[in-house]
Amino acid sequence: MTYRTTRRQVISLAGALLLTTLGLEAAAQAKIGDTMVSRLTATTEPSDFWQALILEPAPLNAWTRLRDAFQWQSDTDKPRVQEWIEHYRSSPENIAEITERARPWLHWILEQLEARDLPGEIALLPFIESSFAPTARSPHGASGLWQFMPGTADALGLSRSRGYDGRLDVVASTRAALDYLEQQAEQWYDGDMELSLAAYNAGAGTVNKARHAAAHRGEPDDYWHLRLPGETMHYVPKLLAISAIVAEPEKHGVELADIANRPAFATVELDGPLSLNRAASLAGTTRAELEALNPGLLNGSLSPSNSSVLLVPVEHHDTLMANLESWSPAERAVAEDTYVVQRGDNLSTIAALHGVTLTLIRDLNGLDGDLIYEGQTLNIPRPTLAQAQASSG
Repeated sequence: MTYRTTRRQVISLAGALLLTTLGLEAAAQAKIGDTMVSRLTATTEPSDFWQALILEPAPLNAWTRLRDAFQWQSDTDKPRVQEWIEHYRSSPENIAEITERARPWLHWILEQLEARDLPGEIALLPFIESSFAPTARSPHGASGLWQFMPGTADALGLSRSRGYDGRLDVVASTRAALDYLEQQAEQWYDGDMELSLAAYNAGAGTVNKARHAAAHRGEPDDYWHLRLPGETMHYVPKLLAISAIVAEPEKHGVELADIANRPAFATVELDGPLSLNRAASLAGTTRAELEALNPGLLNGSLSPSNSSVLLVPVEHHDTLMANLESWSPAERAVAEDTYVVQRGDNLSTIAALHGVTLTLIRDLNGLDGDLIYEGQTLNIPRPTLAQAQASSG
């Protein structure tokens, strides 16, 4: 099942043909030698097809790339959509603030949509769900950029523990959200993604019941003709309204955050636990930057038992990799241990047990005070002689 537009099909075909032509030309040059290059050039002038074809350069910013991926703009004239366009454009400062929060994520989300041939408008769903805040929590228990409820998260394999919440992990939750939308569209709606979005909001049972009712009335059973709960009636219109504003921000008096069309972060696979403090030191960045990119890590450290992927600012990726490679197994072994807090533990007794200072444990785990909880995993620095003396003193 695909959602590829005709325009994208043409460009993809053209790219494939161009690569094939260049490959054949290169092979021909290699076979005939330098003496025949001038004749080859003379006989391979661009055909009328290539003269007529416009190969577009890569967009310079993420918003242009997003606009190129839009597929539903023909629906933006609908009254419900126009109502929300007027609502959003009345507070342009809110749109600017929310799109600024999209900065680390927009390029990556777009890549995921393009890989699946999904409509670009879906990249703006976090605008509706969470205002692009990865740590957003609703009063009803939904969490994260895509606002997953615990039961749905469990069904989609987003694990949760004291130290990790997959709903807050932007990479994991984005993949789960797109999987969910595709699965519902394929299972229930013959690939209709607008109906799948409605089911994402209200549940497939509610949408399917509304479709049956529409058919019984002799009406079409597409999204726009259904009688759904109020929130769901406005769910897709909200998404299309913000996409219409992104499509023409000047027309609506809105200024979008300047987001470059390049990755903001890189992923690093780790095979052992690592605290964000230690990772920041190895990467040459700050703990705060790593916390912003890894909101699913709840206690300031990564453990492969929950997640093995650490996100780092793309400009610090090479530094981290180089330092990890030069970090010998012996150094890694003595750097830190982990300790699971037991009932009755306090930070002072844990520090004394391991022969290190309270300050070292607080710093390594990003603790502001001494509050810890049963089941929490702490990173414990293995003591040097000086640390042990300081602890005992």
